[in-house]
Amino acid sequence: MPIYAVKTTASQERTVADMIMNREMEDIHAALAPDSLTSYVMVEADDSGIIERVLEEIPHARGIIPGESDISEVEHFLSPTPDVEGIAESDIVELIAGPFKGEKAQVQRIDEGKDQVTVELYEATVPIPVTVRGDQIRVLDSEER
Repeated sequence: MPIYAVKTTASQERTVADMIMNREMEDIHAALAPDSLTSYVMVEADDSGIIERVLEEIPHARGIIPGESDISEVEHFLSPTPDVEGIAESDIVELIAGPFKGEKAQVQRIDEGKDQVTVELYEATVPIPVTVRGDQIRVLDSEER
């Protein structure tokens, strides 16, 4: 099944994908609006003509990009990246959510299976390990950089 790229207005990717799927055309099988792909929606359909007809009625859709893509070219958009990716032990991080929001800490341990990080707060008089979700921290300084 070929996949086509549809150009959209910036920040309207999800709206366009939803509107394409709401048309309930049997020749259009799926629409994907990945966060990492700005101004484009990937649409799986039997042929590009059906997409062009649907896009005429959809605001913020700018047109179809000539050519087809294969599933192998877009499958990296389908699997979510873990929040702890890019974080290493001994990195300096800032907690951006939770009860310790705004505190700086050093990464002690990373649990990729649970997407959690154990950190040790800097300003604490007694070192206390705190386990937080990977999306609750931001890397400030990394040893690997």
